[in-house]
Amino acid sequence: MLKGLAITPPVVGRISIGRIVERAGKRLPEKDDQFTLTTQVQQRGEWLLHPLNEQLRKATPGKLRAIPVRVLFNDPDLNLRADYSLFDRDTGRPVCVGDGQTCKRATDKGIETLPCVSPDGCTFGQQGGCKPYARLNVLIGDEDEMDSFLFRTSGFNSIRTLAARLHYFAAVSSNLLACLPLELKLRGKSTAQSYRTPIYYVDLSVRAGSTLEEALTQARELDARRKSAGFDQAALDAVARLGFASGAFEDSAEEQAAVAEEFYPSAEPTKSSSEPSPTETGSAARPTLREKLERQAVLLGGAAA
Repeated sequence: MLKGLAITPPVVGRISIGRIVERAGKRLPEKDDQFTLTTQVQQRGEWLLHPLNEQLRKATPGKLRAIPVRVLFNDPDLNLRADYSLFDRDTGRPVCVGDGQTCKRATDKGIETLPCVSPDGCTFGQQGGCKPYARLNVLIGDEDEMDSFLFRTSGFNSIRTLAARLHYFAAVSSNLLACLPLELKLRGKSTAQSYRTPIYYVDLSVRAGSTLEEALTQARELDARRKSAGFDQAALDAVARLGFASGAFEDSAEEQAAVAEEFYPSAEPTKSSSEPSPTETGSAARPTLREKLERQAVLLGGAAA
């Protein structure tokens, strides 16, 4: 296995609850109140839709707010990797990633392991915009047992809820998390911070029309069939754990566009080297008050938490 390179689950598509739109010549984030499944290919700044996106919409009346899924691993922390993260706004490269105890930070001396005291107590993190960031891999459909879709989020409500659900389901199923038939759900709530306008976060539950007891029965049956066929889930978890640990950071600069959409939702996505800077185009370097208020209105109108 290559050292210094994180070996992550194969990804065939993305799950998002928003998109990038162009307003007044600027590319701005626009949150949605439904899921969208895309490929990993961009065309003219837009992510191309995945074929499963249309299939799920045809099977779901109204907006796509629930997706039937399974997870790859029995270990909850392998399915959902959550860290305190800081990215370079210009390159999209991870600069510092920590768990609240220790962090790995890119410095002039290379990758250093340092104490991590969370963003609130870290001067370096406060200057650079460090915050929680998570990646969730799920299986959608039955075409391939290893092809996953990736959901990225910097929303505290989504991270906390998903982490709790994964650990709870692993516990009640006697560590058969990868065999449970689950459903990714979009939920809404209002808070004082959102000025009582709806914000949306992602949750995980048993599939609609099924009880937890029925889901547990199906999980035991699937586990028995897999073992009979020679499927070794424990070995899969072990290999995945080694793969994640082999690199200093999971995200790379190649994922700059996707990282920008989730990690910097209150600012314009980072520009690639081929895009002109504001001074080169003659536009103002700083947004006007009106632009700031319009941007805030867009985000509060449907921000994912």
